[in-house]
Amino acid sequence: MDIRDEIFVIIVSSLPISELRGAIPLGVAEGLSIEKTYLLAVMGNLLPVLPLFFFFKYLFHKLENIKFVGSLLRKWRVTVEKKSSLIENLGFWGLVLFVAIPSPFTGAWTATLAANLLGFKLRRAWLAIFLGVLIAGVIVSLAVTGVIKLWFTFTCR
Repeated sequence: MDIRDEIFVIIVSSLPISELRGAIPLGVAEGLSIEKTYLLAVMGNLLPVLPLFFFFKYLFHKLENIKFVGSLLRKWRVTVEKKSSLIENLGFWGLVLFVAIPSPFTGAWTATLAANLLGFKLRRAWLAIFLGVLIAGVIVSLAVTGVIKLWFTFTCR
């Protein structure tokens, strides 16, 4: 176990594609305890939320006019708009569930953009994303440690 492994978990969990869904399996594979990995991944996943909230609010539309970056951002925004019906219908708890479900494009980054598009206030958005990240981290941790596999093994016989 090395401090570089811990830093790597934080960095991977703060990236938009992997987030904690990739960081938790990575940390465990590197020999970190599940508890330490969970805490590092949650911390790393939440690091970009506040800066992104302001970034999306003030710079997103300006960057959409840049040729390469703009096309990527527009595609991402369309994807977020399609997936945000849960958030629109359930509000705060919809945003929590959106982040908590560990599937592609439902993490903290996408939720931050969705919260901006749907007009969430910063405190409310951050709290919902925080709760969602905690839940997603538990689900991924359970899956990584095999608890879910064991549950299905013993209950589906």
